[in-house]
Amino acid sequence: MYAVIRTGGKQHRVEKGGRLKVEKLAGDVGLEIKLDDVLLVGGEGDPKIGRPRVSGAVVTAKIIAQGKNKKIDVFKATTKGYRRMLGHRQPYTELEITGIQG
Repeated sequence: MYAVIRTGGKQHRVEKGGRLKVEKLAGDVGLEIKLDDVLLVGGEGDPKIGRPRVSGAVVTAKIIAQGKNKKIDVFKATTKGYRRMLGHRQPYTELEITGIQG
């Protein structure tokens, strides 16, 4: 069984036991969370497609880690000698999918 969820403005295809990194979610490591923004549930017979969500569908996940991605370097320059170096590290939450109810 699989599901398509929406979190952090992005859509992810998830299966039980799978891991994924999403935009930072509030919670400590080891906390069990429920993701109820489920767009599609499939794998057993016909898929259930939500308009916009599948009613009653819930994906449960466990927070494995909270961290920051690799640094992204942004360099600005002009022909007049202006130079500026910026960087950014996007925070993330790593999840392990523990169950899909649909």
